[in-house]
Amino acid sequence: MDINYKNIFIASYLSIFLASCSTFDGMRFWQKDDVDPEEPRELSSFNEQKYLQVQWNLSFDGLNEIGSFEPGFSSEDLFFADAEGNVVSVKTSSGEENWKKELDFLSSGVAAGFGVAIVADINGNVIALNQDDGSMIWTTNVKGEVLSKVAIDPKTIVVKTGSGELIGLDKSTGDITWSYRSKLPTLTIRGSSSPVISDNQVYVTFDNGRLGVFNIDSGLLAWDGAISYVSGNSELENLVDSDSSPIVDGGLVYTTNYQGKLNIFDIAQKRSVWSYDASSFFSPVITRGMIIVAESNSNLQSFSSKNLEESWSSEDYINRDISNPVSFKGNLIFGDLEGYLHVLDPLNGITIGRKKISKKPIKTIFSRSNSLYAIDEAFNLFSIKI
Repeated sequence: MDINYKNIFIASYLSIFLASCSTFDGMRFWQKDDVDPEEPRELSSFNEQKYLQVQWNLSFDGLNEIGSFEPGFSSEDLFFADAEGNVVSVKTSSGEENWKKELDFLSSGVAAGFGVAIVADINGNVIALNQDDGSMIWTTNVKGEVLSKVAIDPKTIVVKTGSGELIGLDKSTGDITWSYRSKLPTLTIRGSSSPVISDNQVYVTFDNGRLGVFNIDSGLLAWDGAISYVSGNSELENLVDSDSSPIVDGGLVYTTNYQGKLNIFDIAQKRSVWSYDASSFFSPVITRGMIIVAESNSNLQSFSSKNLEESWSSEDYINRDISNPVSFKGNLIFGDLEGYLHVLDPLNGITIGRKKISKKPIKTIFSRSNSLYAIDEAFNLFSIKI
């Protein structure tokens, strides 16, 4: 999910209110003229212990505004698509191209698995390509824009549309086998979480701030729960979109939402067992006995996974519009608006590595096996080594 996009949206909403005021100075939220709480935090010095190196990078077309174009992986191949409709398969080791397919304008990244690579175009067409050569297997129109990667299992492709519909497609034919429509709130933020498949269940978060769990074969709702509840007096205050995918781990489901909570659900009990007030666009990171959440203002907050007590908190990257954080080789890594990658020790939140890899904002970080990948706003794809 793209933080810049959200900030622009919220700023636009506030500007309507501010325009009605006789003077902007009277509406300041800070006390000193030389202190602006909205300014990105300046980077501080650190003791470098981890070194980042770009192995290879590829350039694509279009503008990656909301950061939804994630890569897919299968075996030793990486599948990537840009907004202009270019879909490629490359070798993860070298970036060497296996094949390239040109389609119409696309709306989200590539999901890969079980012999297929799946993309979606801006007209709501879900397209299945053969992983070996990029040839088209089938295409199905789901009558809604798909803003996130689909989920794949041996028989079913699970698609979530921007209109809040969850759809099951037959993997072999593309035929629609089931669908479920959630209730959308009046006001939402553009973006969408991806479904997650685990043990024949589909876990998905919706724009109304709820987690839903479905049987993958029938599409029937097994159970659901609120990540958070609305409590404001306006539509803006009641924005509780969950545009981050749930994390299923150890019998628990970890969820976050905007202006809501970090909430943990117990799968066996089918209910929430712990929550903490937080506003986040990203999935929490579970690593080395820690739960770490990047909040919407780029503050980092951590908890012990054993007792759920608060651990360290870092304001070092406030307002730097950081990307999604990931765990990689025991490190916490994320990008920022100036094209930097940052490496933190997840046990204490101390910065131990940093490298500027782009002149554009880093939108998405993705790890796979022994490789780390970063995607910037201009559709540059970087393979990173530590």
